[in-house]
Amino acid sequence: MGKIEWAMWANEQALASGLIYLTGGIVGVAGQFRGWQFAAFGVAAGVFVCLLEYPRSKRSKGTSVGRTGQYCFTVVVKAFGPLTRNYYVRAFIHAALCVPGGFMLATVLGCVCLGIASIIYLVAAIRGEHWEPILPRKPAQKPNVGSINKPPQNPPPRPPPETRRKRVEDLEGAAYDNAINVTADE
Repeated sequence: MGKIEWAMWANEQALASGLIYLTGGIVGVAGQFRGWQFAAFGVAAGVFVCLLEYPRSKRSKGTSVGRTGQYCFTVVVKAFGPLTRNYYVRAFIHAALCVPGGFMLATVLGCVCLGIASIIYLVAAIRGEHWEPILPRKPAQKPNVGSINKPPQNPPPRPPPETRRKRVEDLEGAAYDNAINVTADE
């Protein structure tokens, strides 16, 4: 059985947490609840977490499938270097961002989920994982072997090359060569 890649779990958890935090913040601000300033912080933190967590990391083994349109976010996250690649830093950032969400009921669920994501990132960091960008691969060009320059003209099954029809321009040679001699008196 393979090694668990904790960062992949943390990434999915953190992205969902960011969306929950954002939604709770929008509800708190729109409802003008008491302490709505914490909800406004929840909106900003939710947007930040979603932007940070949208690009997936490359897996250590196997194929890595990025999210649709993640390349532009990958470039931004990659530009911040160790602040975004190191999972100890991500665990600390998520833990710090989730604290203000605990002061308002609308953002408590996002706060708890982001705290769980922070713990999972801490486990990933302890196991030695780090964020690697998934960059688009250059398409591999197939070498032109030259064995088939144009597709076959007649459908299968195809007769062997020596019994194939010849060009119509040569009417005498266009007929099949019969391997058995046929005479008129038989």
